[in-house]
This record gives sequence, structure tokens and C-alpha cells, in this order.
Amino acid sequence: MQYDLEHYQLGQQIHQVILTSTDPQTTLLRLSRTLGTVFRADLCLVVALDHFATPVQFGWWSTDDRLTLPGETQARLLSHPLLTEVKADSEPWATSDVHASKMGWFEEVLPARAILRISTNFQGSANGTIALGCCQPHEWMPSEKELLKQSADPVAIALAQVQLQQQLSTHARHKNLQKRLTQAIHHHSELEPILNLALAETAQALQVDQGFVLMLKYAYPLFQNRLLKGTPKAKATVAYQWSAQTEEAPSKEWSDSSFQLEESPLCLQAWKNSPQPLAVANQADFPDIFAGNQPELFPSTMPAMLVVPLTGKMSSDSAQAMVLGFFVFQHHHIRPWQSDELELVNWVSTQLSTAMLHHQTVRQVQSLVDERTAQLQRSLDVQAKLYEKTRQQVEQLQQLNQLKDEFLSTMSHELNTPLTNMKMAIQMLRQSQLPSDRQVKYLDILDQELTREHSLIRDLLTLQQLDTEQPSIQPQKLDLKSLLSELAQSFEQKWVNCGLTLVLDDHTGVESEAPLTIYTDPDSLKRILLELLTNAGKYSDPDSTVRLGVTLQEHSQANQVVVTLSNLGAGISPKEQAYIFEPFRRGQGITQKAIPGTGLGLALVKSLVQHINGKIEVASSPTPDTSTETCFTLTLPQFLENTPPINNLE
Repeated sequence: MQYDLEHYQLGQQIHQVILTSTDPQTTLLRLSRTLGTVFRADLCLVVALDHFATPVQFGWWSTDDRLTLPGETQARLLSHPLLTEVKADSEPWATSDVHASKMGWFEEVLPARAILRISTNFQGSANGTIALGCCQPHEWMPSEKELLKQSADPVAIALAQVQLQQQLSTHARHKNLQKRLTQAIHHHSELEPILNLALAETAQALQVDQGFVLMLKYAYPLFQNRLLKGTPKAKATVAYQWSAQTEEAPSKEWSDSSFQLEESPLCLQAWKNSPQPLAVANQADFPDIFAGNQPELFPSTMPAMLVVPLTGKMSSDSAQAMVLGFFVFQHHHIRPWQSDELELVNWVSTQLSTAMLHHQTVRQVQSLVDERTAQLQRSLDVQAKLYEKTRQQVEQLQQLNQLKDEFLSTMSHELNTPLTNMKMAIQMLRQSQLPSDRQVKYLDILDQELTREHSLIRDLLTLQQLDTEQPSIQPQKLDLKSLLSELAQSFEQKWVNCGLTLVLDDHTGVESEAPLTIYTDPDSLKRILLELLTNAGKYSDPDSTVRLGVTLQEHSQANQVVVTLSNLGAGISPKEQAYIFEPFRRGQGITQKAIPGTGLGLALVKSLVQHINGKIEVASSPTPDTSTETCFTLTLPQFLENTPPINNLE
């Protein structure tokens, strides 16, 4: 009766555990505590097996709360034949002392001298193990064995529920991983966040302790083909690392860790095994491929390992696939990898490999687009430059056409007007009985117009000569003050009728009676001053003053003489100042105002100034009244190169 009551109560307690537990681990822990309490044992271990009869999860209870099971101890315990060698419909197995049973090492991982064990069976298959232990030797009673045997069925049901919950939880984790990874691949344009998320989410879905990503860079493209004989020449570099202890996102803690693929037997075997993952439940079972690996990446404290290749499908033949890198997942205790886990990592590998090839293709296409865009931009730049050059040439042609029109208009006026006057004078002279005073007048007209035509031709020839060749300079000793005074007197007489006044300003610091001697070409200098004064007379306001000044500037190497000529008038705009010294160029509106001139005077001045090694500039600025002051500045060397000083020549 007592036995039936205990069996009934234990069954009720196990049933209550099944109904009230929310997760597999809680179920296993409560089962181990319930069984250990009922059997008055010192400890109890309840192990759940998968369909391969491999321990995958356990719960344990002990009367000593200080007793813990480190990860390495758990691995050794779960690999013990006492827990792994199970049979369906097996009877309880008991030992009163493990020392007598030659199982002494069992006490090293679990402090139990007496063991009572039984396998649980569900639907004809073993699905778990119950192990009770006492710290001292103990003879197990037949009633205890029978009670444990009777308890195996409800515990088997509980373990079946644990397996179902575990499968549902695993399935949910896998589905969540697939969903998040698919979203990341669709939403992210960069590869780095996709690899980060894939590493962290896959490691958490597999419930491993550590993981990292290895990327391969081949020295020779031919070694990408695994059908070729020989060791591949490739460099493996840790791109990202994840650890369950820190529970952080993947980092680049090992980003500097790299090695040659041939230096790692494990990676080399995984490379050859591609595209299938290399699943290692226990390093001790594969001493060859774990010898000589990098200890910081593949420590012995991580016995279980899963190396997943990332392959690029270059053809339908998987043997031709290029291995891009590896996902490496590690666990602290021995762990057989389940088929659904391998299917999951295969799916992740396929998705990531496709994403990597896609991003590589996108980068290549983007690079090609950038190159074509750069070429197009360069072509557009060249076309823009050609267009700008063409536009400038068109503008130059338009300017040349305008200059041509102005030149033809000017030359027509300057040539036809004297000829018309000469023709008129000749016709008048042919008249009979023409008074003598009228004859003299017409002869003067002929003389003036002939001189005008001659001056025009002479200017053209002189300008052509200065442009095509540089005639030699014949420097002569010249008194500049005397020349300026002579010219001033001459133009004062010419300008009487115009109301113009010419003022000569002497700022040389030389006594008025003393000469200002320079060495230059007298004819050229005189022609320059004549043209400048003539130009000032044409464009000065009536009843205004023209100022002719001279200044002596002393320098250490050679003194300079500066002659300035300023007048008040309409002025010269900045635009006109840019071309005022060019041949046949006159100010805007000058021809319409019927101001005589050919546009050769200032061009001739510029050429003559360069001929005597001088410099000329023009400036035009408004005055307080409505007029504008225009000033030509002529700078001349007082001594030519290799000319002795004046006091040595006098």
C-alpha cells in the first residue's frame, strides 16, 4: 500500500511539473529536484536525449547548493557511457559503490558513490536517462528500483514534452534568424551589417559560445578552383568575432588575426569539404586536423566546432564553387550537431554567399558605371572646352569683322576725304580767270591734303616696319626740356582757336636753365610726343587745360624720366583702355562724331615706345565736375644699356 501511494504521489508531482513548467530547462530542473527528494538521494540527474540518443540537455539537483558543474565537467559527464548507452525497455541499473564497479573517474565529475540509473522510453525509443546518486555507498532496495521503473514512463512523457518544446523553440529561433537575415539582405546596401547580423543571429540560434568570420583572399585566381591539385595559396583573415559571454554585437577584436590557409589543417579540410559544413562534435576525435592550428582561434577548451563555408556558385557544379570564407561556431562542451542545425547553417551559407556575390557584382557594376561616368564627364569637359574655344573664336571673328568694318569705314573716310578735297581744288584751279588769291587757297588745300595722305601712308609703313622688324636704335644725346618746350610752343599756336591751354610742369628738380639730358632716338621720341599731343588736342574739352609734365626718378641701376600728358574730356573707358593701343582701334562713337583720325596714332606710339626701350600706360578717372581726366604716362630710361654716364660723355 505504501509503495502504491508513493508511486501515485510521484506520478502526480511529475504530472504537475509537466503542466506548470514554461520552458525545457525549468522542466528538467524541477524533475530532478522532485525525483531526488522522493528517493532521498544526494543528487539527481535527468538527461534529455535527441532522436540519435545523444544527450542534448539536462537538469540536475543536489542537496549541496554549492555544488556546480562547469562546462568542461558537463562535457565529460554527458559523454559517460552510463548516460549515453541507453536501451529501450531497459531495467534499472544500480551500483552501491562506483569504486567497486571500476567507475572511479565518475566521482571526479560527480561526487556520487552509489548510482541508480534507468533509461526513459517514449513510443519505443529511448528519450532520456534518470540517474540518482548518494555521496556514500548505498544498497538500493528493490522497492526503490521498482519505484524508479514505474516513474520512468511519466518522466518519459515529460522529456517528450521537453523535446517538443525544445524543437518548437529551435524552430522559432531558426525562423526568426531566416526572417531577420532575409530582411537585412534586402534592406542593407553594404555587406558589413549583413555579415554582423548573420554571425550574431546564427550563433544565438545555435546556442553556441563563440563564433567568428574568416575571409579568404587568394594569391592566384586558379587556386579558387578546388578541382586543381595542390595546396591553395590564400590568406585567411578574421573579419568579425562574437562571444556569448559579452552578449554584444560582433566586433573586430581579432581583425588583425590572419594566417595562410595552408597553415591551418582545420581550415584546409573545411576548404576541401566545401560546400558541406565541417561538423566536429569533439576535437579529440580528429587529432590530425586540430594539430598545428592557431590556438587563439581554435582553443582546446572549445571541443565542439562547426565550420561553414561561404561559397560563390560560378557554375552548376558545386565542385567548381569558389570558397569566399568561413563561418566558425564553437561550443564549450562536446556537442553532436543536429541535422536541422546543419540545414540551417547551409541555408545561411547560401544566402550569405549569394549576398556576397551580389554585392561584389554591384561593386563591379558601380565601378564600371563610375569609370564610364568619369569618361563621359571628361568627354563633356573636352566638349565644353571645345565649345568655349569655338565661342571665343566666334567672338574673335565677330570682333575682327567689327574691326574690319571700322577699319574700312575709317580708311574710306581718311582716304576719300583728302582725295575729294584735292579733286575739288584741281577742278577749281582749271577754271579760267581764277583770281590769284583763290589760286593760292586751292594750292594750299592741295598741299594740305597731299601732306595728310602722305602722313597716313608713312604711318602705315612705319608701323609695318616696327611690327616686322626692329630697326637699330641710334641713341643720341638729347635735351628733353628743350624738346618739350619747343613742342609746347608749337601746339600753343595750333590750339589758339580751340581755346586749349598747354601747361608745362617741371618736377625734375633740375634748375630751369640746366638741361635734362637723356640718350635715345630723337626722331622716335619726337614722334611719340607729337602723336600724344595731337591726340590730346582732338579729345580735350573746349577751353580746358592740357598739362605736360616731366619727372626724374633716381634708381640705383639706372635713372628714369617720366613724361605725363593729361587732358580733360570724355575719357577712355576701362574696356577701351584694353585695346586703345591696337591698330585701327578708336574709342566708341569717335567715327560718328566726325573726329579725324585713323586709329594708327596710339598704335604707332606703343611700337615706338617699345622701340626705344620705354613703357607707356594710360589711366582715366572722373573729376569733381562732369569731365574725365585722361593721363598718358611715358617712362624712358635716362641711360641706355652699356651707355656711359652723362658726365663721362660731356
